[in-house]
Amino acid sequence: MNIPFTVEQFFDVFKAYNEAIWPVQIAAYVLGVIALALAIRQHRWSGQVISGILAVFWVWMGMFYHMVYFSPINPVARIFGVFYILEGLLFLLVGTIHGRLSFRFTCKPIPVFGACLIVYALAVYSILGTAFGHSYPSAPVFGVAPCPTTIFTFGILLWATTTVPVYLLIIPLLWSFVGMGAAISLKVPQDYGLVLAGVLGTALIIIQNRIGRQPTNPIRPTPSTRG
Repeated sequence: MNIPFTVEQFFDVFKAYNEAIWPVQIAAYVLGVIALALAIRQHRWSGQVISGILAVFWVWMGMFYHMVYFSPINPVARIFGVFYILEGLLFLLVGTIHGRLSFRFTCKPIPVFGACLIVYALAVYSILGTAFGHSYPSAPVFGVAPCPTTIFTFGILLWATTTVPVYLLIIPLLWSFVGMGAAISLKVPQDYGLVLAGVLGTALIIIQNRIGRQPTNPIRPTPSTRG
């Protein structure tokens, strides 16, 4: 994969970005924990709030990481930014405004795999990054950087109890391939988990859609009349 910037420039972008937005990273982790808590102890509005949190993550990364900080060394990042903002707006529309997404953790194989992805995104990703020499602030951080946040998104979607529209998966899946290519070129081994999350996560979500979830637009039974 040919990239128009050096490894040093790539990590310098993260350094400048993380220093400029501090302490947004803490807020991102707080939002991530809130999303998990709402999925574990479900309320009737949990799906709307969780979808809103995902929307905030994706719109933020599109606007500030891709368009403002990444685009000076990679003009294609403006296109990435547009797609990230679009993904965030889709979560907002489908999950928050229309309330068509619901999430709950259960001790079944697919949600457990989702939990593994979430733990990887929140903790293991940064630990591996430090081990490979990519320590904060010159490193991607959950909630404000694309790769760990995309992994987290797949993890949460694997907890869905309603049908996940396939169009919600397209942009995260495409990014998993983009991120994997960059991981190989830039020697970022912690991003290898991204393509696993993208490919296997998408496949499992589609399987769940077909075999075990409620429809996104459930048909409500009409009351019978007697006459």
